[in-house]
Formats: sequence, C-alpha cells, structure tokens
Amino acid sequence: MTEPALATLTRLRTACSQCNLRELCLPVGLSADELETLDNLVSTRRKIRRGDSLFYGGEPFSALYAVRYGFFKSTLTSGDGREQVTGFYMAGELLGMDGIGGDRHTCTLTALEDSEVCVMPFARVEDLSREFEPLQRHFHKVLSREIVRDQGVMMLLGSMRAEERLAAFLVNLSQRLTARGFSASEFVLRMTRDEIGSYLGMKLETVSRLFSRFQEDQLIEVHQKHVRILDIGGLKRVMAQAQGAA
Repeated sequence: MTEPALATLTRLRTACSQCNLRELCLPVGLSADELETLDNLVSTRRKIRRGDSLFYGGEPFSALYAVRYGFFKSTLTSGDGREQVTGFYMAGELLGMDGIGGDRHTCTLTALEDSEVCVMPFARVEDLSREFEPLQRHFHKVLSREIVRDQGVMMLLGSMRAEERLAAFLVNLSQRLTARGFSASEFVLRMTRDEIGSYLGMKLETVSRLFSRFQEDQLIEVHQKHVRILDIGGLKRVMAQAQGAA
C-alpha cells in the first residue's frame, strides 16, 4: 500500500473515535471496540465550499452525512422556481435523511460557509445497524427528532406572530451552539436576513424591523451578522406569548 493510501486509511479509521463531535452525531457511552466498529461507517470526508451544494433535490440518495464543521441550509424549489428555506444545520448534525423514503433527495443542501462532512454510505449504515443495536436505536432517535423538529416548525409558522418566530429562532440557535461548546450569547449568523425570512415565513423587511426592535428593547445587540444576546429570558418571554394565547 502506498504511503498516501496508508495515511488516508489511518485517518478514516480514527474518523469517529477521535472526533470531538461523536457524542452529538453517534450513540454515547460506547466502548473502544464499539467506536472502532463505527469508524467503518465513514467512507471519506468531503469538503464543500461556501455556496456549493452537497446534494440537489431529485438527486439519487446513497449516503448520510455528518457535519464535521460548517453550516448548511436546506431548500425546496416550487414549480414556478421560488426557493423556500426549510432548515439550517451545523456541526454534529446529520444530513440526507430526506432521501431514505423515496431513494431520492427531496431538498437541496447548500453550504453557507466552507464546510466538511463525513460521508456514510447508507448501505453500510443499514448493514451495521442490523449488527449493532446501539446504532440502530440512535438512528431511530435521530429520525424521531427530525419529526419533532418538523412539528415545531409547523407550530412556529402556524400559531406564532412574527416577533415570537424570530425570538424562538434565536433561542433555538443559542441552545444548539451551546451544545457544541460555543458561546450561548454571542455568535455570527451564517445565513442572510432574507434566508431567515424564508425559513420563518416573513418578508425581509419584517425580519430587519424585528432585529431593530429587539435591539431597541435591549434583548439583543446586532452588528451586521454578529449577534449578542443580552436578555435570553426576555426572548423566552416573547416566545411564551404564543403559548399563553393558545
């Protein structure tokens, strides 16, 4: 085996066991032998440049992807060419599950910054899941979380007012970043105001106006894409208005 090929094999064999995100995208509490088994899931790592797509809607489904670093958006395109943002994904989250049911991806995944994913061929995932019960349970939990997330988005769009939607979006983003060891109160928005509006079902002007209002109310501090949360409790109280009105 040549030296480059040997180096690649060594790197892939430590893909999961040495990754500091393994507890986010793989089962927790595994032994060293079990982690070595999971290393066999990852066939390669793939870098995606900002603005490029990992896969497109309608493309044949063949693999799941774990985000190693970076940020992605998922979009659907209507018959008349309009694009709808359906989600945002960050390090430690799994991509590509939309293709399991019909063997084709239903959405397009685009990198919002230079990113890298671990590629897990689905045939290999299925084989290991049959042999390795913790992995099967984990993917069932991931699929369940996706269903719950979709239900949450439906509630967000169906019952919340505009300010409640944006508050919920910022609180959710803060919580997800905290789980990855980042600051809960300061972060850079990888998506544009227009993309946030598409996801939350609001016009660009409404998103910009609400960011300004939240800043005036001293809930957040905004400088271009940099956001600092000043009052997380205040944002949660804005969210609670929807529950109180229900």
